Amino acid sequence: MDVQAGPGPLAGVRVVELAGIGPGPFAAMVLADLGADVVRVDRPGGSGLAINPTYDITNRNKRSVLLDLKSPQGPAAVLDLVERADILVEGYRPGVAERLGVGPEQALARNPRLVYGRMTGWGQEGPLAHTAGHDIGYIAITGTLGMIGPADGPPVIPANLVGDYAGGSLYLVIGVLAALQHARTTGTGQVVDAAIVDGTAHLTSMIHGMVAAGGWQDRRGANLLDGGCPFYGVYETADGGYMAVGALEKRFYAEFTALLELGEDAPDRGDLARWGDLRAAVAARFKTRTRDEWTAVFEQSDACVAPVLSLREAPGHPHLAARGTFTEDAGIVQPAPAPRFSATPGAVRTPPAQPGAHTAEVARDWQVPALDQGAEPGPASEATDVSASLRGDTSV
Repeated sequence: MDVQAGPGPLAGVRVVELAGIGPGPFAAMVLADLGADVVRVDRPGGSGLAINPTYDITNRNKRSVLLDLKSPQGPAAVLDLVERADILVEGYRPGVAERLGVGPEQALARNPRLVYGRMTGWGQEGPLAHTAGHDIGYIAITGTLGMIGPADGPPVIPANLVGDYAGGSLYLVIGVLAALQHARTTGTGQVVDAAIVDGTAHLTSMIHGMVAAGGWQDRRGANLLDGGCPFYGVYETADGGYMAVGALEKRFYAEFTALLELGEDAPDRGDLARWGDLRAAVAARFKTRTRDEWTAVFEQSDACVAPVLSLREAPGHPHLAARGTFTEDAGIVQPAPAPRFSATPGAVRTPPAQPGAHTAEVARDWQVPALDQGAEPGPASEATDVSASLRGDTSV
């Protein structure tokens, strides 16, 4: 099986991923979904992620080789791969790749056209660069976490989607693809420093503009898009479900209030002083029916109202089902590759790669016979667990 032959606009692009956890693997999955031949360099003992590799969707469409980077043969085998690669992705703390012998200087010396993608939380420099961290801290200091949540409560944690994956993974993908275009035009590679704090801050650009213009208050639950507006929020239904309302424009709001049967005596939406009364009136109406009943009322309308579904419910939504937004592979229901391409569509070609399963295959396809020599397991003490990875080598 040659994954390189798969479909997608990045078919023929070779990527080396130095195994880590979180946003780095997801970024590499995006590249793999788009057709790149992604070879993940796994370590003996695993990454420390508490998930069976069979279910780690972020490793779909990849191939895996097993190398001990702390052995004499490991770094040399990685550099042999690098010599034949277009992109490298790593998520170590600053300085770790250099100490292992696979840092940017060593890699670019072997392959001057290489795009060396670095995924970290704090970035390669700055007072916090060498400290441990997680998504929650990255979005906290950028002001992003402080925006999310009710006015009378603490900030609400948006899982790790905003920092790790939006501000981290997707910015790394943008960065390495832009640098790849530059490398193919000029013959010169470069290092891409994708820091989650930078990407997350960049995501708030529009809000900063609104703050400067006086159109956004720097506090939670007081603005048009943060739950402060009664016609842009979430309401509980009679059965404990929720409906999401986004009826911002006047014509959509008119359809919303008509279908909700809000009544002509409801407070005017333009009277900010009565937004609390309007919210109470809307909430009272939603409590009169179940989520499914309200879904039926608003379906196919321009009222901009949708049911709040769980992760398990989402694949069954008629619109998502019709579009194939989710797919099933190897018995695992999962999001399909995105975005979509008319001429070079991506696809889920292979299930999550088992660590080391493709060592011989990649050694043959990439013409790197030293992979087999570098795959010897190191001492058991070198295996990392989650706590160790957060302290040292693999932390973002």
